[in-house]
Amino acid sequence: MESIQNIQKILTNWRGQSEHVWHLLETPNLSYPPPVTKLLEKAVETVRRLSSESQDEIARAMLELANDSEPDAIDPAHLSAVLEGLAQAKVGQYSSAADVEAAFRRFDW
Repeated sequence: MESIQNIQKILTNWRGQSEHVWHLLETPNLSYPPPVTKLLEKAVETVRRLSSESQDEIARAMLELANDSEPDAIDPAHLSAVLEGLAQAKVGQYSSAADVEAAFRRFDW
């Protein structure tokens, strides 16, 4: 405990820093999060500049992508279409940009 008190005295001499560092010293079981990649840091910084609504939308997408749970069940009525799409993707048959655009226009955004 004496060494912590000595550290506190030293830190008290640092203007504006002592409270922050002392709080860290008092925190029990202090653990640091694992580092993230530079690309993820850049993405987060970019997202910070967006509206709150956009930030939440991106956060939900990230959480969904990072989720380790089982994938959602496929509705049996759509199973044949999903399997057909996977088979097409496997051999490199993808929809054209015009087809994708037309499909998105059917949704009410």
